[in-house]
Amino acid sequence: MKRSIIFNILGIGMAILGACTTPETNPTDTSTSANSSLSNQPSVHTEYGIEVDNYTAQMGAVKSGQTLSGVFEHLGVSRKVAAQLNTLPDSIFNVKKVRAGNQFTVYRTQDSLQTPAYIVYHSSLVNHVVFGTQDTLTVSHFEKPVTKVEKVSAAVIETSLWDATIKNDLNINLSLELSDIYAWVVDFFGIQKGDGFTVYYTENYVDSVSVGIGEIYAAKFTHNKQDFYAYKYDNDSLAIHGYWDENGNSLRKAFLKAPLKFSRISSKFTYARKHPVYKVVRPHTGVDYAAPTGTPVVAIGDGKVIFRAYKGGGGHTVKIKHNSVYTTAYLHLSKYGPGITVGSQVKQGQVIGYVGSTGASTGPHLDFRVWKNGTPIDPLKMESPSVEPVPAKAMDAFKAKKAKYDEKLGVRN
Repeated sequence: MKRSIIFNILGIGMAILGACTTPETNPTDTSTSANSSLSNQPSVHTEYGIEVDNYTAQMGAVKSGQTLSGVFEHLGVSRKVAAQLNTLPDSIFNVKKVRAGNQFTVYRTQDSLQTPAYIVYHSSLVNHVVFGTQDTLTVSHFEKPVTKVEKVSAAVIETSLWDATIKNDLNINLSLELSDIYAWVVDFFGIQKGDGFTVYYTENYVDSVSVGIGEIYAAKFTHNKQDFYAYKYDNDSLAIHGYWDENGNSLRKAFLKAPLKFSRISSKFTYARKHPVYKVVRPHTGVDYAAPTGTPVVAIGDGKVIFRAYKGGGGHTVKIKHNSVYTTAYLHLSKYGPGITVGSQVKQGQVIGYVGSTGASTGPHLDFRVWKNGTPIDPLKMESPSVEPVPAKAMDAFKAKKAKYDEKLGVRN
């Protein structure tokens, strides 16, 4: 017998309700109309495009080691229909991406058999896959609408940017977004108690549940009693995009402030440090960042890889020449980033390796070094030039947007 699988990729359609009336014997009787006929009809409740009043819903979650076809059979779907899951093309549904812990909802008929008519697999809060599971397998995709809510939030930092977002009941992704925006101008490893931020942004919600940060429009970050402003300004015709300070200078610099995120400085630049392994005093012309093994390490700027090998006490090392002035090195790596070879070109923010403890090391950390014209310099004190500022022809438009954002941030000009 030939099997057929019905794929409904168009999502959930909309039903168009209509009504008609038959003239009464008395032509003057207008008590019944199309509008009143519609209003008297019971409302239809739908979830994921399913008329749920006809079914009983039950929630569940995929267990460790379970396949989705196994889940279906356990719920009472026929083996024939459940087996059709494994014939679905990846473009319709990839069964290999089913994850333990992900939830599903089964809708059962309300008769004595309680047959599973639909099973909705919740890929995320937004994306859901609706399976019809009776005579043959049908598949449709349903996206819940995302609502963008404008917000202005502020926090004072006691220990770290991460903790400040948590303690103020803010979406944790806000700290990640802010660290990306200010990566070139704020040293997040030097955050002090009393630093803080005010930010104007949108947050995305599905069914009153936050699903992440939409866009940050403007922010004021206070660090070491100095205010750093960031204003989102894009101009497609001039091909400029990004964040700018109050004077229209780009926050993007030639070099990032640090080659990794959310770790701590365990040793600073010095010409007289007692080596933790060799137990002798010797120069340490770099900065050590303590971080878990496997933490991604990124290039602080565009450049060319001039060294990639195991080098004595430095362990696995990558060295990058950025221009005629600056060169950087990344030591004690556990392994190299994908495609990192001598001669390869790297971009700012590209992963060039992962934190490790190779070579003369007492624990996982990154030893980061910078040379200026061949002389070692303190990475924490390195100044980095900005990219081009907002062009003069766009400055009036930028200032108008800045004024609007300043009102949201409570900044007085």
